[in-house]
This record gives sequence, C-alpha cells and structure tokens, in this order.
Amino acid sequence: MNIAGTPTSTKDLVAAVSSELTPAERRIAEAVLAEPTLLAFGTVSDLASHVGTSRPTIVRFANTLGFKGYTQLQRHVRNDLSHQLARPSERIRHDRERALPARQAINNAIASVFNALEGESISELAKPLVRARKVWVLSGETSQAGANAMQSGLSMVRSGVHSLHEHTYGTDLSEAIPGDTAVVFDFFRYRRQVAHTAQVLADSGVTIVAVTDSTLSPLAELADAWCEIEVPAVGPFDSSVPAVAVAELLVARVAKELQEDATARIDRIEALWEKTEAFL
Repeated sequence: MNIAGTPTSTKDLVAAVSSELTPAERRIAEAVLAEPTLLAFGTVSDLASHVGTSRPTIVRFANTLGFKGYTQLQRHVRNDLSHQLARPSERIRHDRERALPARQAINNAIASVFNALEGESISELAKPLVRARKVWVLSGETSQAGANAMQSGLSMVRSGVHSLHEHTYGTDLSEAIPGDTAVVFDFFRYRRQVAHTAQVLADSGVTIVAVTDSTLSPLAELADAWCEIEVPAVGPFDSSVPAVAVAELLVARVAKELQEDATARIDRIEALWEKTEAFL
C-alpha cells in the first residue's frame, strides 16, 4: 500500500484493480478521480446519485479497492487529499477547489476521535498512563496543542508528568527507564526528531502510547498502544482540535482510574492555589 513510506494514492489504487472494475464501478472511479471531494466529503447516497448508480455498487467499489466499506475508503481519500496539500501554502492556493467547511471538517475529526476511543480502546491507551512511574509527553509542532493539553491535565491528576523539549532531550532521556510511559503525538508530515526520540524511548524500555493519523505513521510500528484519528486542514493549517480532544478524553479516563489519588492531588493543588492567591 505504500512506496518508501508514502501512502498509496487513490489513483494508484484504482489503477491496480482497473481490469476488475465493472462498467458501473468504472464510472464511479472516473467521477472520483476527476473530483475526489465527491467521495471525500459526500455520503454514499450523494455519490450514487451523482454517478447514476446504487448505494450497494458504491460499497462494492470500495471493497474492490481493498477497503472494508465506504467509510474506510472515504477516510483514505481524505488523507490522500490532505497529503497532496500538506504544505500550508499549497492549501491556500487550492482553497477554493478542495476546501471543506471548517465546521464539517472538525465534526468529522471529532467523530474519528470517538470512534478511535470507543469500547475498550480508551482503557488500553489509559492503562500505561495510570501505572507508569513517570509519563513523558512528546510532540511534533503541529500536534503541540494536544501535548500541552495532555501535560497540563495529566499533571493535575498524577505526579511525574514531564514534557520533552528538544533542547533538553539529552538530560531528560537519560532519566527515562523501563516502567515509564511516553505519550507521543505526531501527524503527517511526521517529524524526524519525534520519530527518532520515540525510538530512543522504546529502546530504553519505555512504553509508547501514540496518537497519530495513519497505520503508515512511523509511530504505529513503535507503539505498544496507539490510536488513529483524522486531522483535517482548517484553512492552511492542520486543526489542533482532534489532538486536544484525545488528550482530554485520556486525562478524564486516567482521573477515573486513579479516582481517590487523583481527587486528593487536585485538592492539594487547589489548596496551594488558594494559599498563594493564584486567582483573582
């Protein structure tokens, strides 16, 4: 599905199964390749109506391309568009052609967060944060808001939470040992330094919990537990909303798991704030 770590384009996926497509599926492929937003941001019914075919045929087309259903194919096409327009300047140039209204883009992203953390998934991500000796928070630049929300919230409900910064990597990484957990946020175009630092942590026996946007992310292979969320472009830049949402949901789950200890810690912090007159 990829060459040198680059996600396979929708065009390449269609080309690979071209000889297997029925006439109706070929019409779908032609429509989607001519205007990817038809599939990326429309419903099954929307695309079926545009092409002049049935909903089941649209689903079969997704299956033929190797996806379990329309939703999975739609996510791939959205990521494909995002990767094509990875540079903010390119997003500005193509804004009129491929822009999705911010409200819809963020709603889709939030839905992907809840889907990624449904059932036992959130518990599996939270467990290493509950039992860790120390928690290290690492992030790329575009996912920094999520890391900040994680560090701020998690440090309120448990001790030993530290943000990793490039200028102090040497000192901080020397203290990371087995029994620790690192929460790593990074999205396409994946920061080299984040991937390398996550590898160092993993090699040191630190449990890696990753929040990323693709199975092809370098973090997916390193992580002991990870979740895949959708990160849309809002204007020229990647939205910070889904990363922050993941952080807030994970912090809430950790607080629930720690319950009495978390409550006691928050009470101590509140008492100190009151004593030092922290708030007006």
